[in-house]
Amino acid sequence: MKNKDFSEPSRQRKLVGSHWGFYEHDSKSGGLKPFREDPDPAMFGTELTQDRLSPSRILRPAIRRSYLEHGPGTDHGRRGAEPFVEVSWDEALDLVASEISRVRQTYGNGAIFSGSYGWSSAGRFHHAQSQLKRFFNMAGGSVRSVQTYSYAAGEVILPHVIGNLNGLVSGHTPWGQIAGHSEFIVMFGGTPLRNAQVNAGGITRHTARSALLACRDSGARLLNISPVRDDTEAELSAEWQPLRPGTDTALLLALSHTLIAENLHDQDFLASYTEGFETFRAYLMGEQDGIVKNAAWASTITEVDAAVISDLARMMARKKTFIMMSWSLQRADYGEQPYWAAIALASLLGGIGLPGQGFGFGYASVGSIGQPASPINWPSLPQGKNPITDYIPVARIADMLLNPGTEYDHDGTRRTYPDIKLVYWAGGNPFHHHQDLNRLVEAWQRPDTIIAHEHWWNAHARHADIVFPASTFMERNDVIASGRDSFIGWSSSLAAPPEGIVTDHEILRRIAGRLGVEAEFTEGLSEDQWLERLYGQACVNAATRGINMPDIETFQNTGIVEVAAQSPERALLADFRANPQTHPLRTPSGRIELGSQTIAGFAYDDCPGHPAWFEPKEWLGSPVAQQFPLHLLSCQPHDKLHSQWDHAKPSRRTKASGRQPVRIHPKDAAKRNLADGDTVTITSPRGACLASVSITDAVREGVVQLATGAWFDPSDPSVAGSLELNGNPNVLTADHGTSRLAQGPSPNSCLVEIARFDGIAPPVRAYRPADLVPDPRKTTRRNEVR
Repeated sequence: MKNKDFSEPSRQRKLVGSHWGFYEHDSKSGGLKPFREDPDPAMFGTELTQDRLSPSRILRPAIRRSYLEHGPGTDHGRRGAEPFVEVSWDEALDLVASEISRVRQTYGNGAIFSGSYGWSSAGRFHHAQSQLKRFFNMAGGSVRSVQTYSYAAGEVILPHVIGNLNGLVSGHTPWGQIAGHSEFIVMFGGTPLRNAQVNAGGITRHTARSALLACRDSGARLLNISPVRDDTEAELSAEWQPLRPGTDTALLLALSHTLIAENLHDQDFLASYTEGFETFRAYLMGEQDGIVKNAAWASTITEVDAAVISDLARMMARKKTFIMMSWSLQRADYGEQPYWAAIALASLLGGIGLPGQGFGFGYASVGSIGQPASPINWPSLPQGKNPITDYIPVARIADMLLNPGTEYDHDGTRRTYPDIKLVYWAGGNPFHHHQDLNRLVEAWQRPDTIIAHEHWWNAHARHADIVFPASTFMERNDVIASGRDSFIGWSSSLAAPPEGIVTDHEILRRIAGRLGVEAEFTEGLSEDQWLERLYGQACVNAATRGINMPDIETFQNTGIVEVAAQSPERALLADFRANPQTHPLRTPSGRIELGSQTIAGFAYDDCPGHPAWFEPKEWLGSPVAQQFPLHLLSCQPHDKLHSQWDHAKPSRRTKASGRQPVRIHPKDAAKRNLADGDTVTITSPRGACLASVSITDAVREGVVQLATGAWFDPSDPSVAGSLELNGNPNVLTADHGTSRLAQGPSPNSCLVEIARFDGIAPPVRAYRPADLVPDPRKTTRRNEVR
């Protein structure tokens, strides 16, 4: 891709940038249309404008009624079960500033949690999480979260094994080094293109489909190892090997065993590039526990025939093989293990660092994986330094709120949960991301105060004390850029927000003024001036690479500036492969650690110093399966991003009887006398929800699939654990860490049972506005006058 020539004036066009791509302003309809240069746009984004002003839109600041009457805490009312009182901006802002001051003075900034989990905007400035962290860093700091819900276990294990996160979030072997080079692509967890619609920093062109088709067309054999057949698109003509969910590690270990037992492993590669092979080999051969991890052993666990496993290992040894593994596999009990075992298998094959061979995680998990990285370091909003060093793993928020002062393990350290009095959340929805929502609801009752920025009256807003309405990505200008893609874009406001609604930055600016830190927070710049500064920094960064960028006016009129990669495409770990002495890994040995003395030294009973198989707490081979005989997989939705815009037409269109569909195999449906469209109750050891049946043979028998993203809608918010009405799978999933090492989320280790719901199902109420009541203080004052 060549850099654009900006010497000639550009035709003006207005674009809106989002996590799922760019869209063009449609002057005729006033809405959005696909970006004409995107070969495979996420079409649902064009319809979102229809629901920007839906009835669930929050229009004014609001305060939970008993909080307004009695102050902080939940002694007089329950979060999620109370009506709200709309108040003026000044009253809400004054109250928030006063409460922040009270908590800081009484308990210190270490009692404030600003762990807001993002995705509200792809913008470099209007990224609510960054704005919030900058605000608190200027106001004394706050407890933060680390890691992501997407790939937390991978984030922790990979630095121990390969020294960094390359191959997980960036630095992947690019598609150009796979298509035409690889002869056999083995996809653990598939490559579902619904996930590739989105990208954390935005995306210009959706290329995952064309890249996978190029792999097919170049003659590569494609194999999807997954409980779900359409985790790869039908047009790829991939073979399907279904297996029991949660057993990929056992399969990987057996493949490794076969390579060693049949002397098919690359001994030269292992000697030159890896550390700890003998430790790993001894485990595979059963020298530690007397259990040989061979194909026959794995067959009883995975329900994949032993001969198929052995033949697969031999095929991988004969062909130039590339191992792809989805992010979803590590979101399960012992989620560190499949990633470590995949790297071990790739090491035995010996092709790491060569075109068409090796491994990579997350292909098609987001749109940018496999694309060449930007040669320019795109700027982002500076957050400053947090004076508070305390943190928690992102998925341990309920543990923190329920168990302040309790010790826990994390990546070799012994930590203590802080005692949080104030939670401030902007730009994300914890009642989507988190597991075991019934448990989270109880945890959410513990702090003194919860403050939220939101667009809609979803569960996040309904479980807060003070709610500020914020503008959507369509209602503000921003600079859009992704470090995983070679573009920077100007996102133009499509329409003004409803009267009185402002940006997250403006809300925080007003509070900062009340706390005496406005100058530090804004640096004296308006929002427009901040955007100019960020783009100016991009121009400076580009100039250091010899790349000329257009002036800001041309940039705004052009909409998107794309730059060409300045270095040739290279396979992951190519430099290390070429010269491990000159380019050692950032591991203790400088090599790939198939056995880690560091992790072994932690002495964790759930994560030893080498890849290993542990039975998940819940899987189809466990005793729990006697009562809950179906394995639930909670995938990403194809009709929205996480829970964003679940109220909008594209999401509503996919629901049956107004509820999220659950996919089930025909034989499992027949056993339960279920038909397409039936309303059913899905039950797990933690809770129950309603959903609508969708019968398909694309899921293997014993497996059901329920996409995430439906707005949490408990039938009786005043009662703990009441039936959820809208098909939210996270009332079913377990809330515990992957292991003591990473403490990542493990929702894909979840067993359920399904039964038809008899009678008339309660209506879904999640998309209605909250109950708003008159100010009780005014009523009290009138009574006093009388």
